[in-house]
Amino acid sequence: MLKFTKLEGCGNDFVVVDLREGGPVSGFGVPSPDNAEAARALCDRRFGVGGDGVLAIVPPTLDGALARMRVFNADGSEAEMCGNGIRCVAKYLYERDARLRLAEIPIETGAGLLGCGVTVDKRRKVSHVAVEMGRPRLLRGEIPMAGPASERAVEQEIAVGGRGFRLTAVSMGNPHAVIFVDGADDLRALAEQYGPAIEKHEWFPKKANVEFARVHSPTEIELVVWERGCGITLACGTGACATAVAACLTGRAKTASAIAVRLLGGTLDVTVAAEYAGVTMRGPAEEVFEGEVDLASLLGRTRSRGAVA
Repeated sequence: MLKFTKLEGCGNDFVVVDLREGGPVSGFGVPSPDNAEAARALCDRRFGVGGDGVLAIVPPTLDGALARMRVFNADGSEAEMCGNGIRCVAKYLYERDARLRLAEIPIETGAGLLGCGVTVDKRRKVSHVAVEMGRPRLLRGEIPMAGPASERAVEQEIAVGGRGFRLTAVSMGNPHAVIFVDGADDLRALAEQYGPAIEKHEWFPKKANVEFARVHSPTEIELVVWERGCGITLACGTGACATAVAACLTGRAKTASAIAVRLLGGTLDVTVAAEYAGVTMRGPAEEVFEGEVDLASLLGRTRSRGAVA
């Protein structure tokens, strides 16, 4: 039986599995062809546990890290980083390990070692987590994105589905294509219609998360995210950070000033450091429930349905 904990951050929900003791569980812990299949089965909202992704907590490989977070999207692909996910992992670690009474919890990710500061209530439960997300990558070669590797892509014109947009590319350890909408278009409708094509556009060899944003003021941004490997999600932490960075790059917001990014599932507070030296994100994390699942049986049923289909 695979023990898991369901957590969410602004409605972005995850199946968290702790693999630090007892070795890897089938489908997780080490790279294997089973990862994608297991993640798809667990995230299935009708036949599995349900979630936007699976967060596997495994032993760290970097000095100073207390744990390493691996992120598996609902489609089975592995992502480098997840902003809402790392807040959930920080909450999980703090509340379950009496040794972790630290002001900052260092967690290893595909984007490097990130520090997570927790806000704790009277019950010693974590309500909010502030994450030092690191330096945004702004060059095409870092994102990665097609074109001259040493250049930025700021308000780059792109045409998809018969419509033109201007996108700004940013990596927060994972690639983002941010589009600011000045008209009255519904952001979710735009994301649903054009997000899939931009996600898989030839400019992005590792695909891209796609953000459609409306700036209400230099300190408030409305945002809908088409998340790579997931589709529309209620929130995306790295997407909120990338959008705040893009807003600063295009003169819509200022660095060193808190920006409230309003997503479908809630609000994240993002501050872009001067000279783009780093980005801080703060937001909630909530535990939903704990449970166990027979992963082998779940995979068997998934394969049977696939054979019937």
